[in-house]
Amino acid sequence: MILRCSFCGGRLSPGRGKMLVLKSGTIRYFCSKKCEKNWKMGRDPKKVKWVKFSEKKE
Repeated sequence: MILRCSFCGGRLSPGRGKMLVLKSGTIRYFCSKKCEKNWKMGRDPKKVKWVKFSEKKE
């Protein structure tokens, strides 16, 4: 199973990164502290230039 960062979409190797479980039961994975802080600040990944991947919600 390939895990991807919830903010930038980067690949996570087994045993790397950070998993955050919200009260709602949603699980977020982060590859770095940079991604985690940007997500907590409420930034939109689509508007950040260095992000490789953005989630498409349809």
